[in-house]
Amino acid sequence: MSITSETKLDKSGAVDFPVLDVIRKRWSPRAFDSRPVEQEKLLTVLEAARWAASSMNTQPWRFIIATRDNEAEFEKLLSVINEGNQAWAKDAPVLLLAVAKKHHDAGWDNRHAQHDVGQALAYLTLQATELDLRVRMMGGFDAEKAQAVYEIPDDFIPMTTLALGYQGTLEQLSEKLQERELKERTRKPLTELVFGDTWGSVSSLVK
Repeated sequence: MSITSETKLDKSGAVDFPVLDVIRKRWSPRAFDSRPVEQEKLLTVLEAARWAASSMNTQPWRFIIATRDNEAEFEKLLSVINEGNQAWAKDAPVLLLAVAKKHHDAGWDNRHAQHDVGQALAYLTLQATELDLRVRMMGGFDAEKAQAVYEIPDDFIPMTTLALGYQGTLEQLSEKLQERELKERTRKPLTELVFGDTWGSVSSLVK
């Protein structure tokens, strides 16, 4: 592929079975256009996350959001992201930090909390994709620093950071990141993921 300032990748998944287009089209670029995301679209992706399923409807997710419209807030959230990710995340117009509440309101441990935050982020990401936005999640961030600078209570655990915005172009990235961006998207086959009557025994459904 010839890389120019106009090169935007289409990395729709080569699925084995039919799925919703929004699932096939979702992918996580590192190159983001700096143009702002419309407030209505931001509220829509957050609303999608709000309606995710959760154990006992506890909705244990919380989101800290920062846009480039507020430089101080943006730099604060950017500062908890690892340096390697900052190199490209700084170009995204929106950053988020997803946080999980560790206990039910009644006080007992919520062992589903992190799972449920993941569900909310999946809803958010698919809704963003439907709106022609892209999301890249980053486990590479300093959770302890995030807990401190945002004064997050002990009952909450920072889970992941996210960059959100319109897709940028390959030329924005370093040569090393361009190579990573161009790698083929792959997934393990269902035969490695779906078991039958014993652990590791492939289900006859997917053989």
